[in-house]
Amino acid sequence: MDDGDWLATRFEENRGHLRAVAYRMLGSLTEADDAVQEAWLRLSRSDSGAIHNLGGWLTTTVARVCLDMLRSRSSRREEPLGPHVPDPVVSRDTGTDPEHEALLADSVGLAMLVVLETLAPAERLAFVLHDTFGVPFEQIAPLVGRSPAAARQLASRARRRVRASAPVPDPDLDRQREVVDAFLVAARDGDFDALVAVLDPDVVLRADQGALAVGAPAEVRGAAAVARQAITYSRLGAPGSRVRPALVNGAAGLVASRDGRPFSVLGFTVSAGKVVELDILADPERLARLDLAVLDD
Repeated sequence: MDDGDWLATRFEENRGHLRAVAYRMLGSLTEADDAVQEAWLRLSRSDSGAIHNLGGWLTTTVARVCLDMLRSRSSRREEPLGPHVPDPVVSRDTGTDPEHEALLADSVGLAMLVVLETLAPAERLAFVLHDTFGVPFEQIAPLVGRSPAAARQLASRARRRVRASAPVPDPDLDRQREVVDAFLVAARDGDFDALVAVLDPDVVLRADQGALAVGAPAEVRGAAAVARQAITYSRLGAPGSRVRPALVNGAAGLVASRDGRPFSVLGFTVSAGKVVELDILADPERLARLDLAVLDD
């Protein structure tokens, strides 16, 4: 095996980990793949013989690429038409497939990703690298142009925001599924009281419809308001449609399709036996980029 083949093999051994880092940094599967590819290009142009810890070098390189991408987003000051839901990782309800295991090894739910999107780029990098992947602050500091102590403060601020805002899901997947199934039945039946019964009083619903968001309601809060909205979405049970159970970022969720084409992915955060957050991706362009073949019968 020549040096090029050896380097490519080692890179492939790290690809799953690098994609997991990039996904947490960016909340986008497509952009995560782009960041990983850029890391490979930088590696191929580097003096690999001078790299003593290839895994660490690749981790910090993909993080630096992601940081540049996040800063570019901020500089463009993109304003979405409606709520933004990060790309979901969808798997069969019977278990996460091997390709997705690395992405979800630390149970990064949609609720967590939504909170991460509110952080400044440097805060997000410091939190993701240190708290999720154990990268020392001495290695994080040069990436954000700060001292190790300042990098520690960035992660600390991010950690407080995450703990205050990201609900912790119930660990029992079977219990999650019971709650999601009860929600679906109540929504299909138009049973307002039954819906309210499975919703937390402070539940939050986000529906990212992309270009379809014009005229759509903004983020919806409160059990009564979310129940009414769910009944409005009862078109899920219309002729020609199908709703399948799925794992969405490792938690109980649903994928709705019409005439064989997916039109929404619903990610639920269930805590203390109630739905505390419901994130719906219904943007046709983004749905088309998701790999939902794993759900095929």
